[in-house]
Amino acid sequence: MSDLPTLELNDGGEIPAWGLGTSAHKGRDGASLFSQAIRDGHRLIDTAAQYGNEAAVGEAVKQAGVARDELFITTKIAGGDQGEGTASGLAESLRRLGLDYVDLTLIHWPNPSRGLYLQTWTELIRLRDEGKTKHIGVSNFTIAQMEELHAETGVWPVLNQIQLSPIIGRKEMREFHTEHGIVTEAWRPLGPKEGLLDQIIVQNIAREVEHSPAQVVLRWAVQHGIVPIAVSAKPERNAENLALDDFSLSDEQMALLDALDTGERFVWDPMTHEEW
Repeated sequence: MSDLPTLELNDGGEIPAWGLGTSAHKGRDGASLFSQAIRDGHRLIDTAAQYGNEAAVGEAVKQAGVARDELFITTKIAGGDQGEGTASGLAESLRRLGLDYVDLTLIHWPNPSRGLYLQTWTELIRLRDEGKTKHIGVSNFTIAQMEELHAETGVWPVLNQIQLSPIIGRKEMREFHTEHGIVTEAWRPLGPKEGLLDQIIVQNIAREVEHSPAQVVLRWAVQHGIVPIAVSAKPERNAENLALDDFSLSDEQMALLDALDTGERFVWDPMTHEEW
């Protein structure tokens, strides 16, 4: 799957150790941005029905000219497609992407008021067995919700994509994931709304290792076994975010970044935050 390092999934598969987010980029500009990122070496591409850019991702895959089996494409089941709409939701995602399968399908948010995430999980198990998606996981799920999925079906998610950065460390969640072989994937890993890259600690470490603040933060995630998915509107930044394997952070630098954790203060609570 290219020269990028990979992490093992609990179903026997593997996922690139870092990748490209796509949220907020759409249409022709999005397709151009994503195709350049793929040509530069990105192999893990994260999209979602709710982002409204699956068609742009599909076009980017065509433009980039990289073999399908070299790519790891993730999409997500939107809140409005949960339950009986899961199969049709994934079918529509595949149509927009122009693909026969995706590598990973996630339940985007648990949306507990609907009470459909367990039925959605059961449907995803079936769709995985039918080959529509190679792997299945969740996004923004709590520990209790993942335990419920496993208790009812015997299947753990391969991955939980959560809001995570040094400022939002989610240590308890990460420990649970490790215990059950669930990969931790970080959305918004650069903490833009929390001002992470402007932190003096981040800036100082960046000077010490002669890399950008963004690379420092992404490398922190990688050294913790977290899969970060970042995106920029600037192609050169996406290429920079890909270059994480030519340096490492010391134990002391990692500890300084760990100390930025503010707990759950900035976390979008999946018990109350719902998306459709």
